[in-house]
Amino acid sequence: MTGQSGSARPMTFRRDDKMDAFANLADFTAIERVPLDERIPFRSVYEMFRARAAELGDHPAVIWLPNGRSTDTGQTISYAELFANITRAANLFHAHGVGPDDAVSLLLPNSPEVYYAMWGASAAGIANPINPLLAPAQIADILAAAGSRFLVVGGPDMAYDVFDKAVAVREIYSDLDTIFVLGDAADDMCDFVAGMAAQPADRLVSGRDIHPDDPSVYFHTGGTTGAPKLAQQTQRNQLFMAWTCTFALGIIPQDIIFTGLPLFHVNAAIATGLGGFFGGGTSLLCGQIGFRDKGMVADFWTIVRRWRATLFSGVPTIYAALLDNLSPDMDVSSLRFGMCGAAPMPVSLFRDFEERTGVRILELYGMTEGCAVSTANPRDGERRIGSIGLRLPYQNVRVAVLGDNGEYVRDAEVDEVGALLLGGPNLFPGYKQERFNTNIWPLPGWFNSGDLGRRDAQGYHWLAGRAKDLIIRSGHNIDPAAIEEALHRHPAVELAAAIGKPDAYAGEVPIAYVVLAAGAAANSDDLRAFARDNVHERPAAPVEVVIIERMPVTAVGKIFKPALRLDAVRRAFSAAVADFAGVKIETRVDDRRGIIAEVCCPDETARPEVEARLHKFSTPFVFV
Repeated sequence: MTGQSGSARPMTFRRDDKMDAFANLADFTAIERVPLDERIPFRSVYEMFRARAAELGDHPAVIWLPNGRSTDTGQTISYAELFANITRAANLFHAHGVGPDDAVSLLLPNSPEVYYAMWGASAAGIANPINPLLAPAQIADILAAAGSRFLVVGGPDMAYDVFDKAVAVREIYSDLDTIFVLGDAADDMCDFVAGMAAQPADRLVSGRDIHPDDPSVYFHTGGTTGAPKLAQQTQRNQLFMAWTCTFALGIIPQDIIFTGLPLFHVNAAIATGLGGFFGGGTSLLCGQIGFRDKGMVADFWTIVRRWRATLFSGVPTIYAALLDNLSPDMDVSSLRFGMCGAAPMPVSLFRDFEERTGVRILELYGMTEGCAVSTANPRDGERRIGSIGLRLPYQNVRVAVLGDNGEYVRDAEVDEVGALLLGGPNLFPGYKQERFNTNIWPLPGWFNSGDLGRRDAQGYHWLAGRAKDLIIRSGHNIDPAAIEEALHRHPAVELAAAIGKPDAYAGEVPIAYVVLAAGAAANSDDLRAFARDNVHERPAAPVEVVIIERMPVTAVGKIFKPALRLDAVRRAFSAAVADFAGVKIETRVDDRRGIIAEVCCPDETARPEVEARLHKFSTPFVFV
């Protein structure tokens, strides 16, 4: 269902024609005087696509590079074609019985059809994108949590073996009624593309009146265990976030947004995806697996130069890999910004990237429950390295001191660490499964992000660690329970606890601590291999398993992970400077900065190199 080959047609719209300034909090005074209804005159995402199609017509909405290479001809889908295909998809789903309360699940690698299926499902019912890297059992769990009877899946020749996984899921999940396939379908499946082609492209056959508070998409924030949480995002949430990202990034129709992150995730789907379409920009969609393709990463700069890409989003791992493939004479002058928000970026990588490329990095912060982005360093003002920036217009962000049971006690003082709470039009109404909504609202309309942070006197926010145990490896969210459950199945393991260990390349990597059962024998290598074979996602496999005599516990017997994190930081830092004689590392908890490493370096001549190596980690350190 893709359009003609060719490059984006230039437009005469200037970046400063309708652009609000974003330099500091004072700019928000004028911005927030304008009612949101005037900035977002749509009731639904579908209505937004209809308006953009009417305004922009044959302007490219998507340029698809199927192989993710600069040599690809590029297939262009205009805004008019994009809207028509979204409408056809919605009508196809409706014809198969999808109603406003029905979830249509998507098990797809990146392709233009993801846009058609996701926003068509949002118009007919509710979209439910699923991580295609998951195993069939976890996919079935997410389908069950969504109550989904419909699945759109890639064909047998598409990445991640999604078709084979769908066949396996059908054997596990008996409520799956209809499978739509991209490509040749079996007799008991539906051809998604052919089915779309037979549907009207100019109207919703259902006649549905989509309300702003209707659920639009379920994004899962788990799935590596048996209990995925489905964050419900409403039409209103997503429209507001689309406007927010257009504002924060200054997106206009001349922008070409390099899209290499997976479209099942809120970043690519909403922040640079829907946000780009709201601003009339073009999604340069690069291959089925995007940045996971080493060949595409090696060709990134040539793709940017050929298509004159202006924006991209990545995690620190991607930035490091892109630098490794940058030639000194490469013209990257078209790029305005690179965005980073899924994991803390080491200061040295931040500075090295900007110095070598001339591309400015905007560090952002957000989460699925806040529809993607809540804070950002200002595009027109001071970017404070290591900060997640200012709260965004019309949004609410506060740092609060909470009680032992998560209840609100008071707002934190300037530079005092507390829980980061989110509120505003971007905030989701809660998880689909009601049991997960307990104790997540310290105050009405305020969501506890689970992250700790502080706010300085100028309104910039700084993360100070995570209250929850989520491990973030190169932007990939890993539930430690998945690792712990796998290790607990080993007969020699009595207790297991998984945490994140600082890593100069990935931000952090999973590591597990294990106590052996009485009389049992096992070594670290055997346990690591066992975990690798039994953890459902390869990124979640622990890089190290440490056998300890006893597990640190609290007074009531719960495993005390902060003690393990102190040890993991010590191990990471010690390994980084192991070839320097006499260097010793100790760790402690600082009231303001969280975990901090103390470095003893007797040889003063070695200190600059030791400092350079340790700066690659996001964990702070001091010389003693």
